[in-house]
Amino acid sequence: MLNIMKKIVLVCLLVFCSLSAFSQQKVTVFAAASMTNVLQEMAGAYQNSGADSKIVFSFASSSVLARQIAEGAPADIFISANLKWADFLQQKGNIIPDSRKIIAGNKLVMIAPESAGALRFDLNRAQWLEYLGKNFLAVGDPEHVPAGLYAKAALTTLDLWNKVEGQLARAANVRAALTLVERGEAPLGIVYATDAVASDKVQVVGIFPDGTYDAVEYPAAIVTEHDSQAARDFMRFLVSDNGKAILQKYGFSVE
Repeated sequence: MLNIMKKIVLVCLLVFCSLSAFSQQKVTVFAAASMTNVLQEMAGAYQNSGADSKIVFSFASSSVLARQIAEGAPADIFISANLKWADFLQQKGNIIPDSRKIIAGNKLVMIAPESAGALRFDLNRAQWLEYLGKNFLAVGDPEHVPAGLYAKAALTTLDLWNKVEGQLARAANVRAALTLVERGEAPLGIVYATDAVASDKVQVVGIFPDGTYDAVEYPAAIVTEHDSQAARDFMRFLVSDNGKAILQKYGFSVE
């Protein structure tokens, strides 16, 4: 009789666990590569707070993700590294306008491998071009990657774009540009300040002056036809005090 009762209890526990797992909602977030580390920590904190939802990510260039969503990719939330690709989806009716929020800001910096020794450049001047020589400058592809678009704007403002355009190592996203510098495959690169903070293999050798490029802002929005309570709850967490504290921990600016 005791063995039968144990079996009944075990079956009930298995059924309960199965039902709990089945009832847990999944929220799929398509997000800019520069937010990889911070969003992973935010998702962990959110789930540890007792949330029923499981947060899963797809990280890539904002441009790639926006085009995937426009083609029907099953994302619930989109987080871009610039306004352009959020505007692109909004104009196509792919995101819900009233869900859209700016969740963070960033800065543009120049980096070099940590192994290069102490370096520092005034980016208002062209001295770093002498250091670059005939080597390649690692950047997100300025044709579509937000970090590359910001870099092109800054270099154009500083009247340096035409001097370096032919020496770009055009990466698929900003983290790929970071990796090129980490490996020493490029002596210099342009990334976000938060990417530099996330790596112990690079150093910041210059900060692009404010006003040489548009403010780096990260809009987040719920994807049309994927509106749900679970998606709304995670969006609220992104702009909550706890969410802002994590963003600041990783070097992002918040309002």
